[in-house]
Amino acid sequence: MTPSMPKALEETNFSWLGDRYVGKVRDSYVRGGQRVLVATDRLSAFDRIITTVPGKGQILTQLAQYWFDRCSSIVEHHVIAVPDPCVMIGREVSIVPVEVVVRGYVAGSAWRDYAAGRAVSGVALPAGLREFEKLAQPIITPSTKEAFGKHDEPIAESEIVARKIVSASLWEEIRETALRLFKLGTAELESRGLLFADTKYEFGVLDGRLVLADEIHTLDSSRFWVADSYEARLQSGGSPEMLDKEPIRRWLMERNFKGDGPIPSIPDEYRMDLMRHYTTSFTRITGTECVIERSSPLERIERNLKDYFSRHPVSLQTHSS
Repeated sequence: MTPSMPKALEETNFSWLGDRYVGKVRDSYVRGGQRVLVATDRLSAFDRIITTVPGKGQILTQLAQYWFDRCSSIVEHHVIAVPDPCVMIGREVSIVPVEVVVRGYVAGSAWRDYAAGRAVSGVALPAGLREFEKLAQPIITPSTKEAFGKHDEPIAESEIVARKIVSASLWEEIRETALRLFKLGTAELESRGLLFADTKYEFGVLDGRLVLADEIHTLDSSRFWVADSYEARLQSGGSPEMLDKEPIRRWLMERNFKGDGPIPSIPDEYRMDLMRHYTTSFTRITGTECVIERSSPLERIERNLKDYFSRHPVSLQTHSS
């Protein structure tokens, strides 16, 4: 390992917290009505775990916290506390089994579907679009939320309601909320010289109320582009400068990997490049410095969690045994 590279947080196993659920990036534990979400440094692409990027979990957690704070006027969110740079404690909600993707530009999987002549989650886009082109207005292109190890699948809004995955009234509330969140994010990012290309939201229901869950406007769930790079590169057929996870997807596709087969070897030098990419992107998105805690992540997280629960005894007493 490169000497200057901090130790990556690959996984956790805090048995004292209860049963562990392992997602693509986060390990979670349920204590009564609360869920402890630990963002590891795992990097996923094409629904596969590719490698680890030291500090990534900290960056995702702090970026999500930044946006949860700014979006609380639009919708209630699940977060109760952030006791560690990698940890969010949230209320346990009934997750809506749909990933709500909002797009302002045609890029990524939407472009790949469009270029192949397919509708994008049931949305037929107009002819003649170029990759990265801005859409006349933001669109919602949902996907199913599959178990870890399975590919999420595009699904039309009409099918969500027809299959009774979500009621018509709840879907309308989700749709309106997602568009409002995207509008808020777009306005703030434009003030920093960035374009908000697309993002993914996850929602839950708690006591009959819609609640924003998981993460929001992070580098793993969104695409951010540098505005100054956009027009010139669009005209030349190039891609805008990207502050998100798309560069790793392209790096993998250049090596003929799109989710199936063996994962290409990821050199430490490239992992360090990715770490710098994540930290620089955080600063440009938030306007604040990104500070990575370099202490042993497992020991630090366990210490901070035990301290948190010692100061919140009600949480300990409601633990489901």
